Amino acid sequence: MKAERIKAYLAGVGYSTIFGFSFLFTKNALDKVDPLRFIGFRFAVAALAVTTLASLGIVPVSFKGKSFKPLLFVSLLEPVCYFIFETLGVKHTTASQAGLMIALIPIFVAVLGALILNEKLSVPQIFFTVLSVAGVMVIASSQGASDVAGSKIGLVLLLGAVISAAFFNIFSRKFSSNYSPFEITFAMMWVGAIFFNGAAFILFMRSGKVADYFSPFFDPQVIFALLYLGLLSSVVAFFLVNFTLSRLPASRSAVFSNLTTVISVLAGVVFRREPFTLTHAAGALMILLGVWGTNRFSPEGEKSPRNSGAAC
Repeated sequence: MKAERIKAYLAGVGYSTIFGFSFLFTKNALDKVDPLRFIGFRFAVAALAVTTLASLGIVPVSFKGKSFKPLLFVSLLEPVCYFIFETLGVKHTTASQAGLMIALIPIFVAVLGALILNEKLSVPQIFFTVLSVAGVMVIASSQGASDVAGSKIGLVLLLGAVISAAFFNIFSRKFSSNYSPFEITFAMMWVGAIFFNGAAFILFMRSGKVADYFSPFFDPQVIFALLYLGLLSSVVAFFLVNFTLSRLPASRSAVFSNLTTVISVLAGVVFRREPFTLTHAAGALMILLGVWGTNRFSPEGEKSPRNSGAAC
């Protein structure tokens, strides 16, 4: 039993580390390619990966006798809405800010769980929810005069990603009795690949630049980011998330989401030399305490919705 818990902790650290660096790779790739094409390429890589796993029989997938409408609904929430908001938000902010904003997902899941699934929200949870929101406000107010407009737009977009991911968590949980986690992921990857590549290709056709559509594949930085995000973040990390959830209570496994935030901030500061002031540190601490407190003080016996942001 102890060995299983250790494996779960290692898996939690593993997926948190992968997700933590995803903002850095997204930011690096967006220096070279437009957001819509990049998302499409990312999900094309992920879709091919999950299809290969299913075709080889490594992971069973069967949609026989099952309606596709619930899968389409959750796939529109994430990846479609989530990644539109997240990728555009990252483009207008720093990787560290993005990581801090995404840390709010467990908070919104707790609130929506209380409203939609009638799950109880304790007084301490309400306090820590307000604390996290206040932390975001502190970070938003810390920008220099030249960065305020762009940063605020980015933070609003990232808030859209947080809300999309929270609704995804709620409805994914509701539909999980009819579909396996991998079946949901399989649908997500293909809906994402078709939607984003379709939208991007149409725009390129209208601009008369179809011949340039695949030009980013000649850039090593973009290719490396696609492999990292398409394979590690969308496939490997997903399995680690579900392994952790299968071995630990949701409230305890959610703590690893906090590690994702810390890693994303450190990655932005170290590798992109993004600014990190005492005000940023104070806001970050408020967010992390809020996320921790919301999970720590959940009512006894309550089973929280999954708090991971799915594929970052």
